[in-house]
Amino acid sequence: MPASRIKSPHLLVAESGADRDGHGLKRTMGLFQLICFGVGAIVGTGIFVGLSDSVAQAGPAVVVSYILAAITCVFTAFSFAELGGAIPVSGSSYSFAYAGLGESTAFLVGWCLLLEYGISISAVAVGWSQYVNELLHSLTGLQLPTALSAGPGDGGIVNLPAVVVIAMASVLLVRGVRESARATAAMAAVKLVILLAFCVIGYSAFKDGNLTPFSPAGLGGIGAGTTAAFFSYIGFDAITTAGEEAKNPRRDIPVAIMVCMGLVTLLYCAVAVAAIGAIGSDEVAGRPAALSYVVNAVTGSTVGGGVIAFGAVVAIASVVLAVMYGQTRILMSMSRDGLIPRVFEKVSPKTSTPVAGTLIVAVVFALPAAFASLDAVMNLCTIGTLAIMAVVNVVVIALRRREPGLTRSFRVPLYPVGPLLGVAFCLYLMYETGWRTWLQFAVFLAVGLLVYVAYGRRHSTLGRTAPGVTPDDAERELQAV
Repeated sequence: MPASRIKSPHLLVAESGADRDGHGLKRTMGLFQLICFGVGAIVGTGIFVGLSDSVAQAGPAVVVSYILAAITCVFTAFSFAELGGAIPVSGSSYSFAYAGLGESTAFLVGWCLLLEYGISISAVAVGWSQYVNELLHSLTGLQLPTALSAGPGDGGIVNLPAVVVIAMASVLLVRGVRESARATAAMAAVKLVILLAFCVIGYSAFKDGNLTPFSPAGLGGIGAGTTAAFFSYIGFDAITTAGEEAKNPRRDIPVAIMVCMGLVTLLYCAVAVAAIGAIGSDEVAGRPAALSYVVNAVTGSTVGGGVIAFGAVVAIASVVLAVMYGQTRILMSMSRDGLIPRVFEKVSPKTSTPVAGTLIVAVVFALPAAFASLDAVMNLCTIGTLAIMAVVNVVVIALRRREPGLTRSFRVPLYPVGPLLGVAFCLYLMYETGWRTWLQFAVFLAVGLLVYVAYGRRHSTLGRTAPGVTPDDAERELQAV
C-alpha cells in the first residue's frame, strides 16, 4: 500500500481539531456523561432480549459464555482505550485503521461499521417493539396488533414501534449532544436500577437445583452461547466516537471504556444467574421478554413484569440513541476524508450537530427495522464487529512500531501479548459463526471494496494531497485557517 494512503495520527488530530475546538462540534461531555453514554450503548437488547437466546445455547453455563465474551471484548477494549486516548477523533476504529493500516483497510472498517451499527440499531428497535407490547399488556391488558408491531417476515405488515424509537432518537440527536447526553444519562440510571431490582427479585427465589446440569451442551454449547452473548457487548467502542465532543478525551475516554466493561460484565452475570436460579434455564431459553416472565413467575403478578418491561423500553431506547450517535460521527469522519459524499460532514451552526447525516441514517436504519426479519443477518453483524475489533488490536501493534513517540494517555497492558490475545479471541468467535456467515461476509467485503475503488479512492482528500506535505505542515496550515 502506498505510504501516501496512510494518514498520520498527527494529521487526523489536526484536521478534526480534536485538541482545540473540534470540527464544528461542542465539547460538552465529561467523564460521567461518557460512562453513561457507554452503558447506554451497551446495555439493552442483548440482556433484555438476547439472554434467552444465549441460555438456549449454553444453559446455566451462559455465565461462562458472558465471561468469555467479556474477555474477548476486554482485550480489545484495552486497544480502544490506548487509541482513543492517543487519537481522540470522532472516527473511532475507522480513523485508527486509517492511521495504522491505510486508507483501503480504513474504508472496509467503515463499511463494516455500517453493518455493525445498522443491523444492531434495527435489531434493537425490533426488540424495543416487543417490550412496548409487553408494557402495554401489563398496563391495559391490550397489545398492538401484529400487523403494526412486526415486519412481513414475522407475520405482520410494518413494525411501527421500531420506526418510532428510531425517529425519537434522531430528534434528540439533531437537537444537540448536550440534550442527547442528558437523556442517555437519565436512561442509563433507570435501566441500572431496574436490572438491580430484577436481581433482588430473582435471588429471592433462587434454587441451587436450577443450575444443574450446569453445561448440558458441553463446550460446544458454551462456545455457541459466547457467540450469542457477544452481541450483548456491542457498542462499547461507541465511546471513542465522542473524541471531538468530550471535554478531556485523552484522559476520560480510556477510563470510561474500562469502567463500562467492568460494570456491564458484572451486571450481565448477576442477571443471568438470577434469572436461571429463579425458574431454571429451560423456562428462560428462547422466551421473548424473558426478564418480565421471570418476575411475573416469581411474584405471581404482572405488576413486576410491567416494571421490567418499562425498564427495557427505556434501556433499549438509550441503545438506539447512543449507537445512532456513534454512526453519524463515523460517517462524518469518512465524509471529511472524502471517502463518502460530503453531505455527512456538514454540521449545523445552530445545533452543532450533523443534521443531514443524522436524518439520512434514521431513514436508512428505519426501513429494515420496519419491514425486514433480521435474524438471518445477526451472525453477519457479529462477524463484522469481530473483524473490526481484530483490526483495532493489529493497529495498536502497527502504531507502536510506526509512531513510538505518539502521546498515549493509556497503554495496553502486557504488550504485545494483550493485542495478540485480542486478535486470537476475535478469530475464535468468528470461526464459531459458521461457514455460511463467512461466505456472506466475504461477499459483503467484496462489495465494499468495489465501492471504495469506484468512489472512495477517487474522491479521497488524502489522495489529492500534494506530495511532500508532512503532517506537521498540514497541522500548521490548519491552525492558520
